[in-house]
Amino acid sequence: MQPGEFIANLFAFFLLAGLIAGVFLVFGRPLWPERRAEMVVPFTVDAITTGSVRGTCFEPCLPLRFDLKRAPPRPSSKS
Repeated sequence: MQPGEFIANLFAFFLLAGLIAGVFLVFGRPLWPERRAEMVVPFTVDAITTGSVRGTCFEPCLPLRFDLKRAPPRPSSKS
């Protein structure tokens, strides 16, 4: 390898490194997303707060009547 070829390769390396650093400076964030840990803490199920489990029912205890005025409308299907 001749000295001129070594200098040309070194210049090309610094030019490429400057181009990559310029991309990071212009866009301000890395090219891959940052990993974040999200922790979910499940709460214990309480029979009093759920209201669907009673000592006398073997199936979910639902009301005998249902007021349709309180129900939200069915979403329209656009296809």
